[in-house]
Amino acid sequence: MTKLNLSTAIDIDATPQQVWNLLSDLRRMPEWSPQCRWMRPLGALRTGGLTVNLNRRGRKYWPTVSRIERVESGRALAFRTLSNSSVWTFEISPIPGGTRVVERRDVPPQGTKWISKVIVEHALGGEDPFDAEMLDGMNATLTRVKAAAETSIGAVHR
Repeated sequence: MTKLNLSTAIDIDATPQQVWNLLSDLRRMPEWSPQCRWMRPLGALRTGGLTVNLNRRGRKYWPTVSRIERVESGRALAFRTLSNSSVWTFEISPIPGGTRVVERRDVPPQGTKWISKVIVEHALGGEDPFDAEMLDGMNATLTRVKAAAETSIGAVHR
């Protein structure tokens, strides 16, 4: 079972609020994440709220449900994928001239759930390649958020 925590960061030439507006609109997650195809919050964005999601890798699709663990407007957003217990976090902080965003995937000390291990090992190519793909996807996610935040597209779309 994967026990590897992943983290990446990017600096964005936009205000923390502009970045928050993009990341907190969970329906837009497929625009940022290469794996996410669909994310729908069930109700308002709040700690304890749920989302229903659809992920894709090649011809493989799988649904997930996540529980929102942390909502700090303009500062942090985190959700736990219930099928594997991993927590995905976006932390937003002001820096001179813009905003730094850190995206993390944290897994419990005991690793992800056994079903996740079976799926990763037998359907998604194994733990090490899958974790490397996750980190590449996290970098792509932040690059896409940066591009949207630094252009008028990000501000106008909402």
